[in-house]
Amino acid sequence: MSSINILEKIESLPPLPKTIIEIEEFRKKLNKEALDLLEIIEKDALIISTLLKISNSAMFGFRSKVETPSRAINLLGINFTISIAIGGTVQNLLMTNLEPYGINSDDFMRASNISSTLANIWLSKIDIDLKEEIILPALLQETGKFILSDLILNEKKSDLFKSKIASGSSIEEVEKELLGFTTNQITAQIFRHWKLSDNLINMIEHVDDISNANENFKKKSQILDVIKTACNVKEPLSDENVAKAIKKAITYGLDIKVLSKAIETLQDRLLDEK
Repeated sequence: MSSINILEKIESLPPLPKTIIEIEEFRKKLNKEALDLLEIIEKDALIISTLLKISNSAMFGFRSKVETPSRAINLLGINFTISIAIGGTVQNLLMTNLEPYGINSDDFMRASNISSTLANIWLSKIDIDLKEEIILPALLQETGKFILSDLILNEKKSDLFKSKIASGSSIEEVEKELLGFTTNQITAQIFRHWKLSDNLINMIEHVDDISNANENFKKKSQILDVIKTACNVKEPLSDENVAKAIKKAITYGLDIKVLSKAIETLQDRLLDEK
């Protein structure tokens, strides 16, 4: 797989909409006011509909229907709202057939939202500042799959890709073998192209290659790896994926008691979706 193909594909991506650029500027402010965020997102119908749809999903378990964006911001908090706004828009910009991964874009969005919700529940009990930092990369770290999926389909490698995963190799191993890159590396390149924050890029880039992570970001990359493993896009929070995630968390020296409880809480909520 030529890295030139991948880089060309990234270079040819459409620019981020003005709303997202404004949200990214807002995200960098030290003092964030919910009203200012509301003013930005109210101009974007797609963000509003995504926000309300997600706010009313079982994974948050709000007791009454969320009908306005201001109530959604109030219940979800500013950073979570920002994540949903950026995540929904990015997915919409990259819309590609995800068939090689055995999912569709709704499955992808659901797994992404489960990931950021797990980050929220788990890290709320450990470190609020860390939680606020991790929610967005937890939601966005799989974005590169849209580019890689497109290339797998163009090169007619979909059956080979799926058969290697079915035989027990991890998605990351097969991506590396057939494409030369993993999802997280491509996600980091996409975000560089869009000039998103270095902090976000550094957390995501080495999730599949922790030994090369910058020391300042290593723990965050490890947490993202655990979340990605538990919330595998094909079967988020399945018993097998949860077991793999717990095993990684133990290897990384993370507290698995709080993590296990967070996973149970989220699994219970998701049962209500059925």
